[in-house]
Amino acid sequence: MGMKPTLLVLAAGSGSRYGGLKQFDAVGPNGETMMDYSVYDAIQAGFGKVVFVVRESFADQFESQVGSKYAGSVDIAYVCQELESYVPEGITWPKERHKPWGTGHAVLVAEHEIHESFMMVNADDFYGRESFEKMAEFLRTHSQYGLVDEYAMVGFLLKNTVSIHGTVSRGICETDEHNYLTSVVEFPKIMLKDKKIVYIDDLDEEYSLTGEEMTSMNMWGFSPTIFGHLRHQFLEFLHGRALEADAEFYIPTVVNNIMAAGEAKVKVLATNAGWFGMTYRQDLSVVHSQIVRLISQGKYPEKLW
Repeated sequence: MGMKPTLLVLAAGSGSRYGGLKQFDAVGPNGETMMDYSVYDAIQAGFGKVVFVVRESFADQFESQVGSKYAGSVDIAYVCQELESYVPEGITWPKERHKPWGTGHAVLVAEHEIHESFMMVNADDFYGRESFEKMAEFLRTHSQYGLVDEYAMVGFLLKNTVSIHGTVSRGICETDEHNYLTSVVEFPKIMLKDKKIVYIDDLDEEYSLTGEEMTSMNMWGFSPTIFGHLRHQFLEFLHGRALEADAEFYIPTVVNNIMAAGEAKVKVLATNAGWFGMTYRQDLSVVHSQIVRLISQGKYPEKLW
């Protein structure tokens, strides 16, 4: 069996498009946050520990408002992601930059708290129980790694992941005949238009998408070997791009590089689950009604904790 896998929750975002810290917004009938549902699903699926990546500026508030709820149910740890975390001396960045370096950086700062296979999720996304069960099963059965590491990603159907309130950024995935990932390409502007899904490129040209595309929602499963790759690639990223005001060190880019070097394969675990998230403030009421519906179907208790 080996050790229970760990859940890593990326909760350091500042919610720029959303206009505030959505990590604390209540979406459930008893003040539950989106994270509460993820942690609940993870515990049910057999995860043994939860690590939260937060910012120092709200770490205390986070611990008292969020983390304290789960204290009796699962091991909890916190790590802070700051702009200077893991950045070696001699690297400079633009004065106007205040936010850290993106999702790859967020996973890297959790290195000292994670010693087993783990799954990462965004704090403000709802992934559904089935997604956690599929990943837990994968992480349990792939604890022994061969010559090439095997990681995993839960793939959602694009049509299940768009917002009616504006554009979203999505990683569209290609897979081979054995359901291994061949590429993830970030499409920064995808939107619903006349009930159809379109992608808008840098030149404002529109392209149609079917909605059946396999999509990454930042739900990845890794063994601890990912940290060595992250350290190495983060240094390369800083040396090449630290002076760009908005440069981000993204997990899909890291994974693409590892795959290209033949150092890991990524199994895509397809799910029909309806993902939902909060990109825009208006998404909150949609999410609230979705949760109420799931409770009425008996998928979740009225009061989680």
